[in-house]
Amino acid sequence: MFYHDSKLQYKVRVEKPNPAFANMLQQAIGGIEGEIRVCLQYLFQAWGSRGPKKYRDMLMETGTEEISHIEMLATAVALNLEGAPVSLQEEMAKDKVIGAVMGGMNPRHVLSSGLAAMAVDSNGVPFNGSWVVGSGNLAADMYANVMAESTGRLLATRLWEATDDPGMKDMLSFLIARDTMHQNQWLAVLEDLGGLKGVHPIPNSFPQAKENHDYNYAFVSTKVNDEDGSIEEMRNARWSSGKSMDGKGEFSFNLGLPQGDLPELAPPDPRGHAQVEQMNGQAGIMNKIKHKF
Repeated sequence: MFYHDSKLQYKVRVEKPNPAFANMLQQAIGGIEGEIRVCLQYLFQAWGSRGPKKYRDMLMETGTEEISHIEMLATAVALNLEGAPVSLQEEMAKDKVIGAVMGGMNPRHVLSSGLAAMAVDSNGVPFNGSWVVGSGNLAADMYANVMAESTGRLLATRLWEATDDPGMKDMLSFLIARDTMHQNQWLAVLEDLGGLKGVHPIPNSFPQAKENHDYNYAFVSTKVNDEDGSIEEMRNARWSSGKSMDGKGEFSFNLGLPQGDLPELAPPDPRGHAQVEQMNGQAGIMNKIKHKF
């Protein structure tokens, strides 16, 4: 069950409407770095949460807060669209390639939504649910959440730089602050689970005795030349020498030499209707060779 308040979580004001900036804000709503993504990610993780109830409750709380952030951004889009041209005729009268495509605004803000926000990114591409991560493994999900909040905060800071409107800067400073908290929140969960050495390797429920111990802490170098002289530096890098980050092994540097055999596949199944030359194996090639002699 969800409840709502008629007031926004934080104030949203626009001093000078800017349809182009409204379109940029769409990225923070429906883009891969946006609020719809983190909102659904936290809620689906919560709805599938098994184990201690405190983790489910925390995810529910944060996912619900993210709905508020979508509401704030949708309001900001609508306010930035106030005063935008409601017909192409207004812009065509000025021309200049229809006002440089209506001054950078998204025509669908006129054609589809009536000067309101949509569940799309800044290019008008609809939100993609495949971006939502909910693995059922709490530690893995927390890393996904840190990444989501990190790219979200990066986007918000770029939007902050892109506007001179004091109201928009104020709203974005609030969202940037919440991203700071949420990054720390998910890292705190990882610490609560046992920290770096406690949660790794993920999943820590799989016995490492069943791993191939020749490769579980080996950095494999696939570089075929050393023209820039970096291989020796790589041999001594933190990720290829010394104690592993989980404290359960020693890093090593291995050249990526083939360890397997040549792949051997059976001839095509006739029911798949490959070419005759494929189904005859090497016959076609051999006939060509014989004709050369």
